[in-house]
Amino acid sequence: MDNHTRIVSEARARAENAPPKAYFAYSTILDPHAFGEWKSAHGYDDFVLPPGELGEAIDLALVFDFPSRFWGGRVAGLSPAPGKRLWGRLFEIAGRDWPVIEHKEGAVTGMCVEKPVRVRLSDGRVIDAIAFTTAPARASTDGPISQGFVRALIGGAAAAQLPLDYLAELEQLKG
Repeated sequence: MDNHTRIVSEARARAENAPPKAYFAYSTILDPHAFGEWKSAHGYDDFVLPPGELGEAIDLALVFDFPSRFWGGRVAGLSPAPGKRLWGRLFEIAGRDWPVIEHKEGAVTGMCVEKPVRVRLSDGRVIDAIAFTTAPARASTDGPISQGFVRALIGGAAAAQLPLDYLAELEQLKG
């Protein structure tokens, strides 16, 4: 067990009775292959994302602002974008499982921070949720966009059944 996994294991034990959180996922956690590899590497094979709902985060867009050694280039965070929308899925995460999400999203390492977002669901409801974005002190646009990350974004968007026009937008990121 690595140090991050130990930290998460202890946090899960402390959060046993914590309330659930609304989580907006827009990135590689939606890609079953990438997420499965990550879970296996960190000992979370028992963790399963609950059923989620298609949603669009309001007034946000992707920005490739984190140079990742793992992905070999810049990966995506969130940027304010009035009038824009970012597709993903809204999940209700049990309180005891929230530390797993924090680990996957990079909050445990300080790579990312929680960001409150507003998510419009297909029935028109708007839900307050939490997404993750690059920690401001770690943001940089140096270097190329990771094509492996882009492939995982596209794979995740397809697996999550995000709209076809959004998949076409992601396809344009291929280099």
